[in-house]
Amino acid sequence: MSLPLHASLRASLHDIALPFGDDPAELGSAVDALLDTFGRPVTLLGLGEPTHGEEAFPRLRNQMLTHLVRHHGYRSVAIESDCLAAATVDDYVTTGTGDLEAVLATGFSHGFGASPANRELVEWLRDHNAGRAPEQRVRFHGFDAPLEMTATPSPRATLLAAHAYLAEHLPAHRVPHAMDEIDALLGDDGAWSNPAALMDSTQSVGDTPQARTLRLMADDVLTVYETHAPTLRQATSDLAFDRAHAQARTAKGLLRYHAAMASSAPDRVAFMLGLRDVMMADNLLAIATAEARRGPCLIFAQNTHLQRHQSSWELAGMDLRWWSAGALTAASVLGDRYAFVATGFAEGAEDEAKAGDDAETSDALKAGGAVNASDEANASNAVNTSDAVNTSDAVNAGNEANGSDAMNAGNAANTGNEANASDATGELDLHRALTEATRGGQGFFPAAPLAAVLADRKDLRARTDAARPGYFPLDPAHLDGMDAVAFLKARG
Repeated sequence: MSLPLHASLRASLHDIALPFGDDPAELGSAVDALLDTFGRPVTLLGLGEPTHGEEAFPRLRNQMLTHLVRHHGYRSVAIESDCLAAATVDDYVTTGTGDLEAVLATGFSHGFGASPANRELVEWLRDHNAGRAPEQRVRFHGFDAPLEMTATPSPRATLLAAHAYLAEHLPAHRVPHAMDEIDALLGDDGAWSNPAALMDSTQSVGDTPQARTLRLMADDVLTVYETHAPTLRQATSDLAFDRAHAQARTAKGLLRYHAAMASSAPDRVAFMLGLRDVMMADNLLAIATAEARRGPCLIFAQNTHLQRHQSSWELAGMDLRWWSAGALTAASVLGDRYAFVATGFAEGAEDEAKAGDDAETSDALKAGGAVNASDEANASNAVNTSDAVNTSDAVNAGNEANGSDAMNAGNAANTGNEANASDATGELDLHRALTEATRGGQGFFPAAPLAAVLADRKDLRARTDAARPGYFPLDPAHLDGMDAVAFLKARG
């Protein structure tokens, strides 16, 4: 059974919180205070989300971006989407090229173009950039590899595009390999994209003699981009070079990924996940370089791709562990110019009702009343919608209040009851601690003070009661690898 927070712990959490509500000015003040806690300049600011498909997270991203652009000189945003397809979005938001519906349909991977928040982002970027000089425009980047859960593409398009750019701008003797030779080795695209190869290594063509030759060829092509970068930039433009270079990096990355798919090693899936994040990290470093003279970049992705600690995932009986793009970026030359804000959430009325039920349980214990087994189950598990209607007045007040008022109302609720609850009784997860500390509000929690406040809670753990597919809860053991936690109420 999980008991409510002791009043002193809730007060301590409240004291370090940077609350915000729906008012853009209030969020802006919280963002300003958050950046001050970093104590250093940041080139890439990562904002994570614990799961995809919940609109509250990309909407927070959009609101933060607006403030960061207007008040902190940010000039780009990068999201967990195909790095190559993103050029379609970037062209639209910077120059107006294309049609909005087509851009949303083709410029995002993973189905993210259907997200209302992503539509809002694209529309805001286009409106903001209209009439502005190129150096003042806010650019859009994707930093994911062109991979999906169900299939991995052929490297044909990327490798041939990278080769064609070199052939157009360099002497023939300096361009490695003939295009028709590369094309012949690539063979049938269907064999490369066979979805069965994801789980059955024997179905992959990634380690055939042809594939091994292609990996060497892709490395040769990429080498020329590195040795002739000044020549190529002068012959075309920084933008044209960066996009062609991305094709070359991606071609090499895809061929590595296909080779891993063909492996029979017991950790092949974890290695594939690691290779995807290597491609992400390479793209993040390229974005940081491209944007260095213009301003910082806000990046947005799943928490597991941005965290500094090793990522883990239990999938189909496999304990998968790999290093994320955030960890790789932080270990690169960028170092502490990378910052990461992880995000967690209270699931609306469900979690507020749960907090209210816990307070009622505390009342019963204080009065000496018996709590039967079914009552305990209801206190520790999420209640249904009808239960939420009976949530305490303190929670309803928190819903109606703005960010800081909601926290203050929640902080004052049931204080007398909580003072009689042992701080060491029952289990506490980080999600519950922040849910009760915010009481329907939202806020940033700087990670170092948060870890200090929770240091004595030896029973603190990650949330285990959420059954959302693809949901990765905040892990209190990873607070030292975060710069802050953003905790908000998911509203859809």
